[in-house]
Amino acid sequence: MMKKLTLSALTALGLSASAAMAAGDAAHIHDVDFSFEGPFGTYDQMQLQRGLQVYTEVCAACHGLKFVPIRTLADEGGPQLPEDQVRAFAEQFTVMDEASNMHLYDAVEDEFRALTPNDHFPANESQNAPDLSLMAKSRAAFHGPAGTGINQFLKGIGGPEYIVGILTGYTGEEKVEAGTTYYENTAFSGGWIAMAPPLYGEDVEFADGHSNELHHEAEDVAAFLMWAAEPKMMDRKHAGFLAVVFLVVLTSLLYLTNKKLWAPHKGKKFDL
Repeated sequence: MMKKLTLSALTALGLSASAAMAAGDAAHIHDVDFSFEGPFGTYDQMQLQRGLQVYTEVCAACHGLKFVPIRTLADEGGPQLPEDQVRAFAEQFTVMDEASNMHLYDAVEDEFRALTPNDHFPANESQNAPDLSLMAKSRAAFHGPAGTGINQFLKGIGGPEYIVGILTGYTGEEKVEAGTTYYENTAFSGGWIAMAPPLYGEDVEFADGHSNELHHEAEDVAAFLMWAAEPKMMDRKHAGFLAVVFLVVLTSLLYLTNKKLWAPHKGKKFDL
């Protein structure tokens, strides 16, 4: 169970897979030049730290990251926080263990304990709020044309761009249907979403003095959620690069070997 934070609370995101697919065609989502894109792209450590701050101070009030171990915040290639800061970050959350309700020799234990770096981020606080652990990989911003997926080949799947589009796509218009308030959003399929605007700009103060305008906050938290969904992206790119180099060298050696083996026989005529 996570401590109640005196932060802006989010309501239900309510994104279905089918709506996400339709969003790429019907919604307005622009491409964002993230540092981790491309074969040689890498995560921006400072951006990940800012995104973690936005998540903690705003998104964590409702959304969890239950598949992300807190200790990974100290990993190289990620936010790379010092270990003492990771421990302090973990201790601001509490959880109730099943073992806490067990009494051995009538000894009563505390029901709640503070999290440690070995624990995962807390799960969802709000009933209808989706977990954000894999959100950046489960949503797609770019499709088509005509269902061919060429845009994904050129721009990538666009999960982080979809998150940025949702966070910055509110127009300020509202409507109520069947007792539920919907908010107009240009990035959401159908144009209306049940989640109230979570960010307005200047919601947090960054320690590095970076701009906290709305689009900067949205891009920072989207980058952090991309890292949460794929923390080993840099290792994967490195392994892929080495594999390509190996295949190029192997192909070259095979080609030269083939030429050497067949050189004495080329131009000769054989009687059958």
